[in-house]
Parts: sequence; structure tokens; C-alpha cells
Amino acid sequence: MNATLLNPFTITHPTSIQTSLVSGASFARFDPSGKLLAAGRPDGSGVIWDLDTRATIRWCEGHVKGVTAIDWSRNSRYVLTASKDWNIIIWDLASPCDPPQRHTTIRFDAPVVGASFHPRNSRIVLALLSTGEAYIVDLRSSHRGRFELGGEDDGDEKRTIMTTVRFDPTGRHVFVGTSAGTIEVYSTRTKSLVARHRIVGAGVIKGIVFANGGRRLATNSSDRTIRQFTLPTYPAPPEPNTTYGLSKSQIVETELEPTHRFNDPISKVAWHAISYSPDGEWLAGGAADPAAHKIYIWDISNDGQFASALDGGREPLLDVHWHPHGPRLASTTKDGNILIWHCPSPERWGAFAGGFEEADENVWYEEGEREFDLEDEAELALRKKLQEDEDVDIVGGIEDSTSTAPPNDVTPGDVDLEWADEEGELDRKDWRMKILIVEGEEVY
Repeated sequence: MNATLLNPFTITHPTSIQTSLVSGASFARFDPSGKLLAAGRPDGSGVIWDLDTRATIRWCEGHVKGVTAIDWSRNSRYVLTASKDWNIIIWDLASPCDPPQRHTTIRFDAPVVGASFHPRNSRIVLALLSTGEAYIVDLRSSHRGRFELGGEDDGDEKRTIMTTVRFDPTGRHVFVGTSAGTIEVYSTRTKSLVARHRIVGAGVIKGIVFANGGRRLATNSSDRTIRQFTLPTYPAPPEPNTTYGLSKSQIVETELEPTHRFNDPISKVAWHAISYSPDGEWLAGGAADPAAHKIYIWDISNDGQFASALDGGREPLLDVHWHPHGPRLASTTKDGNILIWHCPSPERWGAFAGGFEEADENVWYEEGEREFDLEDEAELALRKKLQEDEDVDIVGGIEDSTSTAPPNDVTPGDVDLEWADEEGELDRKDWRMKILIVEGEEVY
């Protein structure tokens, strides 16, 4: 639908199902542009969907066990898939083949349960293993290495199991949820512990999501409560060549107090996944109800008031993810179907012309005096010739103004972002996915 016909005052949050994609997937993630959808399947494959045509355009087949995580690079050129077969594969969608070319394969010594790209550089990967260990893998030639988070802890301290890991939106820090109900914050550049936050009564931290900007964080924990926090400002880490990490006196040790708590007071249901809207004004929670497909939405801008409960039928929900630009959701069912939710908006037909008027019933039209008079043929031919001489761009198309790739916003002296942007030139905005023509099949 033409975006100019939508009334911006009616766009709120998703309310109904737009379409269903039969994919056999366990979870799905929108790409940063919002035009593609990547889904991970239990058979070890990943599938890329075009949301405009609702067709599969690429199959990422390279794992021998189920896919546990999938992520997009900054400009959607690379797709990361992690699996229980101990491997992380990075696929290059710019390659002219299907399945796409393998750009990199990273192998660990245990099943990988979570992985993601750095928000600014696709050559930096964060991975979580089933053994409770988290690693930052740097594939750049000048910083190549595999660095374990928390590896500098004292031997006399009982080490907690890491249950979820995530970069913050800036990429400066890595937030780690643990089985002890704490959140540990590490510097991405130095790999040192910066802060440790204790959450009272949370239990095991199952998931972490950030609102746009990174100042607000929401957690999903084993006590069946979703909590939202406002994060403090963290001190700058020391340089790696001076000391490995901060001293115990410099590490921020605080107890985070949630600004909001969200739960289902009636059924006391647990939560499979949570996701923020792109503007951070809405929070969606996918309920772990074994007999229904329920998504709860809270209005963060209205003091966290409950806004709506979306009912997707009797297929249990596994995952939910919010569109990066608008009021759309992708939820995955236990049967492998992906439900795309949207917010139907009335069309403003008056946007076609300033003097356009909508009529409830047929009216007699009064023709103007010279409205349908014949034009001079010579003048008409000249105007057509001028239009034919205009250059038409049939390759580049219209510049996409919805790209979420961050601009070159590195301020001089910001060592964390300057470090992250090194050797990141392969994932550029101007890349294009190749069109493949397969005989006997559709053209993508």
C-alpha cells in the first residue's frame, strides 16, 4: 500500500493477522530494512522470505542439526545461522547462487544456543554455548581471535552459568543474563567486566531485549515476570595494554530496580519471547500457553498499561519479533507457521490531489468549459518527445529511505565505535541481491 495514503494518527500496534507463511520454522527475524524475513528450522536449514511477494528467495542449507539462532548484518548482506551441530555459518546473500555462498564457518566445542552480529560490524560475532560460556569472535585480520567473556574471574568464586547474551544497540557493551538472576555488562572492545547488576526475585534470566537507543532494557526471567529497567551510565574501560580489566572497586555493583513489571495475573503464564517496537513505545510478550497463541502488548508511553491481547488461534506460540519500522509482528507457531501481524489503516484517497473530494454516493459531474477540448497536435507531440528524452533509472530504483543502518556518527575520540568500525567495508549499503532464474520455477 502507498505509504502516503496511510493516516499516521491511526498507526499504533498490530491488531490482526495479515498473512501466514508455511515454513516449518521455530523462529523468525526481520532484516533491518523490513523487506525480508529469515527463519530458522529444526532440520538445520534457514529460509529467507520476501515479504512483498511472500515467496522464499534463498535457502541456507549447511547444518546437520536444528538452527538455534539467526541474525542479520547491519546492511542485510550477511545472514548468521547458529546450530546445535556446534557451528556458526555466515552466509553471503550477494553471491549469485542458492544456497548462498558460505562466507565464514565458526566451530565451537559445544552446541551453540545463541549468536548475533555486532550492530556495526559483521566481522564481530557474539556466541553463547550450551555449557554456559559466551565468546566474542573477531574475524578482522588486525584483531583476529576468540575471546571468552568472564574468563578472568577468580578461581575461588563460584562461576554462574550464562543463559542469554546480547549486544546493546551501540555495540559498546555486551549484556549477559545468568542463572543466578544477575546481569553482567562487559566491554566489547576490552572484553573486561564493567558492571554487575542483581535483580531481586528474578531467578534465571531467559531473555534480554533493548529499546531503540539502548537506555531501556527488558528481561524475561523464570519467575514468569517481564521487567523493564533504565540503565545507568557505565565508566570507560581501561586500555587492554594497561590491565586486563577493572579492579573490583571500579566495577559497578548495583541492584537494578525495575520501572515496570509485566505478567499475567490470572493464568500466571510464562513467556517465550519479548520484543520492543521500533520507537520503544510498545512491548510485546509471547505467552508460553500450551493451548493458545497469545501475544500481550503493553503501552510503555502510558505508564506500561496493558493495551491488547492478540489471539492467533490454537497453535502454541514459540517466538515473536517486532518489525524494525512499523506496526507489524512476526510470531512463530509450534507447527512451524509464521504469522505476520499488522495494523489495518484506512486509506486517505484525498492524498492523490489537493482538490480531491470523497463522495458517499454518485453525484452528477459538471464539465468545465475547456476541460475536454482537443489540444494542438504539434504541442502534444513536442511534450511527448521531451518526456521520451528523459533518463529513466531501471536498475537502481527508488532510494530506500527506511534503511536502519546507522550513519557515520562516530565522534572523534570515541575509541569504542572507532574500534568497531575497523575493517567493516564489505557490508555496504549499495550491495544488491542477485536475481536467480530457475527453469520450471518462479523467478526471484
